[in-house]
Amino acid sequence: MNANEIPLRYPGGQEATLKVGLVGCGGRGSGAADNVLEGASNVQIIALADMFPDKIEKIRKVLNAKKHEGVKIQDDLCFTGFDAYKKLLASPIDYVMLCEPPGFRPQHFEAAIDAGKHVFFEKPVGVDPVGCRKVIEVGEKAKEKKLGVLPGTNMRHSRPIQETIKRIHDGAIGEVVSGRIYFNTGYLWNYPRQPQMSDMEWQIRNWYYFDWLSGDHIVEQHVHQIDLANWVLGSPPVQATAVGGRQMRTEELFGNIFDHFYVDYEYPKGVHVQSMCRQWAGTPGQVGAFFEGTKGKAYVQGTDAGTITGANPWKWEGPKQTESHQQEHTDFIATIRAGKPINDARRIAETTLTAILGREAAYTGKVVKFDELMKSDLDLSPKKYEYGPNEVRPVRRPGKDA
Repeated sequence: MNANEIPLRYPGGQEATLKVGLVGCGGRGSGAADNVLEGASNVQIIALADMFPDKIEKIRKVLNAKKHEGVKIQDDLCFTGFDAYKKLLASPIDYVMLCEPPGFRPQHFEAAIDAGKHVFFEKPVGVDPVGCRKVIEVGEKAKEKKLGVLPGTNMRHSRPIQETIKRIHDGAIGEVVSGRIYFNTGYLWNYPRQPQMSDMEWQIRNWYYFDWLSGDHIVEQHVHQIDLANWVLGSPPVQATAVGGRQMRTEELFGNIFDHFYVDYEYPKGVHVQSMCRQWAGTPGQVGAFFEGTKGKAYVQGTDAGTITGANPWKWEGPKQTESHQQEHTDFIATIRAGKPINDARRIAETTLTAILGREAAYTGKVVKFDELMKSDLDLSPKKYEYGPNEVRPVRRPGKDA
């Protein structure tokens, strides 16, 4: 059962309590905790894991202040350190939410499936081809074990977006000939280094700005719109050509990632999707996805979202859905309780690799093919997972660094 085929609402009822553990207690982890508690009945969060004790303490205060009935966190089920996820997975949970930095997700996902847990994991699900292949491999193991796997591509659970893309697939705009996707924003948060911090601790606390942890912002953030393009066109692209660089965020604080990308994704049948993302302070924002066909245009996300113009005009007239982060848990838990859990591991791995495709095309200045990248041995993992030195790779230079 596909995420866009299941009912918009799950009615709840007297089902057995679903016990949840959260790995990664930062901003997205806190949001996911709210979402799962609000998304279905008879859900309890009982266990937490994070690298740092202060993160555990903070999220407990936040959740307790909101007075969710489902907050049943036990002191002896709060774990910290590099092996915290293993300890959490050994606890009596049914459902784990993996909201740690993306660089950790492939190994944490494998451990979760080996432990027999249903998995919700945030996007992206890796930062390199080695990690993406691992997710695909483990996803097949999850199918054999009848375990659910759902990524945090929440727009797949937005009713207006579902309806718009259904109409595209039904031919409302004819044959799709091109697309444009955007994620242009200002600066995000950052975590200045403190004198007592090792390389490893600082990088994990400031994870967004290091390739091995976030995959760069085209992978960590713009993956949403890239997923929409793959959904509309029914497959990943064939290849990518790109430009990108580091123009505004040049200080050490911003690690080794770029601050802008522009990618030409070429899909089967010669369809091109233009992708733009940047994080520049003081510039106008634009987030959206638009597609043009032989009979019209579809505004999937952003300005005029839920609108089709041309030969078959249509506009979403239903309620605006603003809680798709909550809806993804509603949908997922419904399929688990129905005994038919969603397993979207391959799809999100291919979407993540599509974002990596754009990144590598910009990093190298080369035309990069999807099939070749899928087979690549590129692995950004650190030499060892422990506090201490961890050298930062230099910022990539197109045409100079292969």
